[in-house]
Amino acid sequence: MKAADLFVRCLEREGVEYVFAVPGEENLDLLESLRSSGIRVVVNRHEQGSAFMASAYARLTGKTGVCMATLGPGATNLITGIAHAQLCGIPLVAITGQKGIRENWQADFQVLDVVNMMKPITKRAIQIQGPKQIAKEIRDAFKVATTERLGACHIELPEDIAKEDVDEEIKPLAPGVIRRPDAGHKAVCQAAERIRNARHPVVIVSSRGQRRRVHEKLRQFCDTTNIYVIHTQLGKGVLGDDHPNSLFAFGIHKYDYVNCVVSQADLIITLGYSTLEHPPSLWNRTMDKEILHVDFTPAKTEIYYNPCVELIGDIGSSLDMLAAELRGYRYDSTEMERMREQLVEKLFVEGADDGSFPLKPRRIVADVRKYMDSEDIVCMDNGIYKLWFSRHYPTFNIGTFLLDNTLATMGAGLPMAMGAKLIHPEKRVLGIVGDGGFMMNAQELETAMRLSIPIVILILNDNGYGFIKWKQRNSGFADFGLDLGNPDFVAFAECHGARGFRIESADELIPKMDDAFRCGVPSLVECPIDYRENIEVWNKELDRITCRLR
Repeated sequence: MKAADLFVRCLEREGVEYVFAVPGEENLDLLESLRSSGIRVVVNRHEQGSAFMASAYARLTGKTGVCMATLGPGATNLITGIAHAQLCGIPLVAITGQKGIRENWQADFQVLDVVNMMKPITKRAIQIQGPKQIAKEIRDAFKVATTERLGACHIELPEDIAKEDVDEEIKPLAPGVIRRPDAGHKAVCQAAERIRNARHPVVIVSSRGQRRRVHEKLRQFCDTTNIYVIHTQLGKGVLGDDHPNSLFAFGIHKYDYVNCVVSQADLIITLGYSTLEHPPSLWNRTMDKEILHVDFTPAKTEIYYNPCVELIGDIGSSLDMLAAELRGYRYDSTEMERMREQLVEKLFVEGADDGSFPLKPRRIVADVRKYMDSEDIVCMDNGIYKLWFSRHYPTFNIGTFLLDNTLATMGAGLPMAMGAKLIHPEKRVLGIVGDGGFMMNAQELETAMRLSIPIVILILNDNGYGFIKWKQRNSGFADFGLDLGNPDFVAFAECHGARGFRIESADELIPKMDDAFRCGVPSLVECPIDYRENIEVWNKELDRITCRLR
């Protein structure tokens, strides 16, 4: 048995179903071993696409995503996707090739110190230096990637090591069973006492709440205690906006109507919160909030985030124990009920029927929400439309609204949608991208066609880098350097064999999305967008916001 065969057997032992890859010559032995395995190799057109698809797989399955690239430029092209997984807390194992380390006739051609390049953006990065290392290093990589806080690991397999023979008695290591610990009883009692003594406790739930068990336990906790919940962008769906205690989600990094609730709160209960996702300075500017940190790992302390009590352990179990300790407690919700009614009007009614064309953001969000079922999946690329969807798109369950608000990289929306549809072929999957973000990885449309992945991509076209143009204007700078020229997106789709649709009036969005989904092949829907609402809402309205909650 050669080392590459053992490597693939170890991947199979870890339960790997897909390897998303742009292979190179240094990967050929590993690729040949994968050919005869039960693992499906998905070949992308760019290494970013491989990493983003692997990340979407991991987010929706809870398993570790795996991507592969060659040395040098293949590895550097992977970096953005790996950093995305690391900052988002997504379990990912990235595999790269390398020239021979014992004999290399090509000298330094394409050679970079990839392992040290990967170390700052991963939890662990290593080079396989001999076949006997393989089983141990693969087991370590998957274990580290799935240990809280979840993240990315990197393994470099040089081509000469991949070819070497390895003794048959060397076997893959079996994954062990690891149970998350429960929070200590004393800490639970202290936390419950803080909640009982608070006038206005509020929960902020974030990305590490995106677990089925946390979703269920948080709904039970709110049913019992009547405490209200605000989601970060990456936490959307954890409680679910169909629950009467949901106060929806933060949108822009600015004082907004949801912040009116937080400003009245004296105790913030954070669930699975990372300061990466939503700066605590936005809700604890005066540093006068008591903070109860409930997470799998201890808090990273900042001047705006210094918890008074930390419940460290399984979040679902912590909620159960808190609810038991709070037996008989029920928060008086009169003010919060009124605030929720005001938020519904402000977020989901105003602007939803605007008939102007090009379409305005709130009309687009409202129409997408009307069309998509509660369990369908929306995958967001990065642009200012992401803020509109975060603020105005009710989300009802985990894994139905995928975005990145940590690295916030453009170009992720299309491959993320492909990964989501691959995992959930029974659901409608809509990728929402700007024209700028779409063109960064537009080549993956060929991958979707080749693999028959019938996603629909909604391109919100303003012929420019709209978010940066808005910030440029806010800074008082001249309009310069941010306009784009775009292809005919309908023709672009059709030249790939996909379907293309163009929106030409406000009432066409829902019918043409329906046409796109019904055709059963990858499809693009181009929708012109009018971003003047950025100024009217994000600037003028929020600058004069008044909170009516008393």
